[in-house]
Amino acid sequence: MWFAPYALHIPDGFLSTAVSTVGWLVALIVIGIAIRLTRHQLGERQIPLMGLLAAFIFAAQAINFPVAAGTSGHLLGGTLAAIVMGPWAATLIMTAVIATQGLLFQDGGLLVMGWNILNMGVFTAFTGYAVYVLMRRLMGEGARSRFVAAFVGAWLSVEVGAIATAFELAASGTSPLSLGLPAMASVHALIGLGEAIITTGAIALLRASRPKVLEAGETAPGRKGASFVVVGLMVALVVAILSPLASGSPDGLEAVAEREGFLNRALDPLFELLPDYSVPFVLNEAVTTILAVVLGTVIVFGVAWAIGRATIRKETVGE
Repeated sequence: MWFAPYALHIPDGFLSTAVSTVGWLVALIVIGIAIRLTRHQLGERQIPLMGLLAAFIFAAQAINFPVAAGTSGHLLGGTLAAIVMGPWAATLIMTAVIATQGLLFQDGGLLVMGWNILNMGVFTAFTGYAVYVLMRRLMGEGARSRFVAAFVGAWLSVEVGAIATAFELAASGTSPLSLGLPAMASVHALIGLGEAIITTGAIALLRASRPKVLEAGETAPGRKGASFVVVGLMVALVVAILSPLASGSPDGLEAVAEREGFLNRALDPLFELLPDYSVPFVLNEAVTTILAVVLGTVIVFGVAWAIGRATIRKETVGE
């Protein structure tokens, strides 16, 4: 059976206005720091890689995978982006993905977008990257240490994002921490396994096909060239075409909200462009989902590319 991707991220209404405002302020500060620091890390060769990572993560996030007890999960991708590009560039990549999801597909609220960027982008990128680096130092170089480090880092990054969300819900008076924290941590412990498997698989694929991409840490080399961009974008589009196969079960946050009785606090979006990953006037459920996710994949590729190019241009002007 075909399913459209379930709405992801925190919707407006789950968090108070005060908590949401704090989220936006912190997110803007972190994004500003990321732009400033990546000026010294990125070059022309990294820009295509930013776009390709953003496109792949966006497409992969549209595919919810089933976990226990009628719940589904999806890739976050912050750890994957951080391992390849470093955590600050990953922050910009994840911001491009999450902003596109919220503005174009109404996937996540606008008022709470700051926390969505922090929970799913910043916290996951820095947690996964820190664990990855630490474990590789402890275990030594080699493929085995790389894969184990990626697995553990990706799993823990999901837990950190889930725990942060529980604190935000508690601070908003939506769900007491005594209930929300164990509920979010337990369901996302299972979802994190899917994140870890996908992230490790992607790292293994990169190591086999483009090993140099993984070698330089925060100044990871990129590839500039039409063939590299076309092949990478085709991979992302193939993933996007598989989006109707997403699980129809609610994702982790939605399942917890339903169980704890605050799902009805979610507010309708202020506007709708391509809601629930659908294209207006296309009635076939599978076709409309494919078209919407393919369109979003191309758009987020362009947004991340533009962010990278603007960062480089600012550095050039500054010089």
